Amino acid sequence: MQNEETIWELLEEVKDPELPVLSVVDLGIIRSIKQQGKAVEVTITPTYSGCPAMDIIAMQIRMQLSSRGYAPVTIKTVLSPAWTTEWMTEAGKEKLTAYGIAPPNPKQQVCTPEYFQQEEVVQCPHCKSHRTHRISEFGSTACKALYQCDDCLEPFDYFKCH
Repeated sequence: MQNEETIWELLEEVKDPELPVLSVVDLGIIRSIKQQGKAVEVTITPTYSGCPAMDIIAMQIRMQLSSRGYAPVTIKTVLSPAWTTEWMTEAGKEKLTAYGIAPPNPKQQVCTPEYFQQEEVVQCPHCKSHRTHRISEFGSTACKALYQCDDCLEPFDYFKCH
């Protein structure tokens, strides 16, 4: 019989449809796994409550585990505590940088409403410069902001504080 560690390894193969460089494990959205024989319950927390990718992710998790002989596969979604970028793995943050997306800063600078008027210092994933500026509060998806580097002039997404 396969154990929980095997299930975690299988979930490493399930990619985020919006960020295909990251697995659901890299993102930190897998909260728990419960296994009883071949029955598996996977608890997930979306990156934000309106994330449109969660239905696809749940389907991909179910398909991945079902194709490996697990049944039934139940996906449970929990919203509290809310997902935070601190749940992302370091390997996931490195994958984001290599993909050209600035990962969340280790210590978020702008996470309270009174500070939203200030711009967060974000390192360019291309040339590593800190001379960057925000172009738009929203990038390719709602969980990212669009920035541009003042040195290499490349635009890039920044995974925002959550």
